[in-house]
Amino acid sequence: MPPPPRPAAPAASATAAPAQGSINDDTARYLAGLPPAPGSPIAALTREGGWPEHARFFDHAFGELERTQLSRIREWSKTQLRARRPTMFYMFSGPDYLYADAFFPDASTYVLAGLEPVGQIPDLLRMPRASLSPALHSMARSMHTVLNFSFFKTHDMREELSAGRLGGTTPILLVFLARAGKIVQEINLVDLDAQGVEHPPSDRIRSTAHGVKIVFSDNDGRLQTLYYFSTNLADDGFPRSGFMRFCETLGPGDSLIKSASYLMHHGGFTKVRDFLITHSSTLLEDDSGIPLAYFDRKKWELKPFGHYLQPLGIFPNTYQPRLAEFFKKSTTPINFGIGYRWRPNESNLLLAVREDAIGTAAAAAPSR
Repeated sequence: MPPPPRPAAPAASATAAPAQGSINDDTARYLAGLPPAPGSPIAALTREGGWPEHARFFDHAFGELERTQLSRIREWSKTQLRARRPTMFYMFSGPDYLYADAFFPDASTYVLAGLEPVGQIPDLLRMPRASLSPALHSMARSMHTVLNFSFFKTHDMREELSAGRLGGTTPILLVFLARAGKIVQEINLVDLDAQGVEHPPSDRIRSTAHGVKIVFSDNDGRLQTLYYFSTNLADDGFPRSGFMRFCETLGPGDSLIKSASYLMHHGGFTKVRDFLITHSSTLLEDDSGIPLAYFDRKKWELKPFGHYLQPLGIFPNTYQPRLAEFFKKSTTPINFGIGYRWRPNESNLLLAVREDAIGTAAAAAPSR
């Protein structure tokens, strides 16, 4: 897959430090196996260690993903997801900006959340040169399942991302942004207080919602914002961390739920389930998301896509007979795989659109 286009960048002078925005974008491109700007000090790193092999591996992996998945999802999204909101919620996501962008490319603000650690903002120029190649290999290994099967394995990710010089979700988010053709402008670590207000990380804020905020643009220059928060979405954490209040300030949004371990099928995750039902205008999910029984048919228009099969054996007591009947009555095929049953002929999606959102245009995005 050819590298996404990027604006021409002037060569850095010997005396002037490069702009922070360009360093952020060059870092993202290096991690993604794409060439940084020729004048960037990071460009020299591409000639060392295992970066050329890393770039070839990502070119092949993302090329296949584009061919078999992402291009098909974008086409499906254009025809099926018409009532769009400026905010996009993706709970239980891990660092999966890739599918958030494929399904909802026009969001102004993306809010992702999971248990995976945020990590640090990569500073490649301060890393020992000998550590770069092993760190790139470790990062690529942690992305294996999402590149091949469309989802992250949360337990494996938490262990893999807790170690290493490129640990955490932040480097992976940068890879996905660069491979999606985005230009990274700003990166900041953020914490939320109990009222959901953003703060720079500080010992003065006892936060249980640690995050990263990335401002980026497309080639048209429009700015978009991506948040990822490492936080507890269970009932004993979601309302108290400040994360729920933060999300409430963004207004109704579009929501994506996939490969969510069927957590909202049982007690323990009722608060986040209620939040999504209340604050989503469009909710797109596979069967691991919110059970069919929680959608009031007087308020929601529901459309099934693909095939609903018995959930995998590692998720007992999650089969929904009513959902099976709903899919039998009427479903539209999809030509891409999604979720735990990642083969296209086994995957399913449920598109739920609130009746009051049908036909409405997206409102102006809230400023943050």
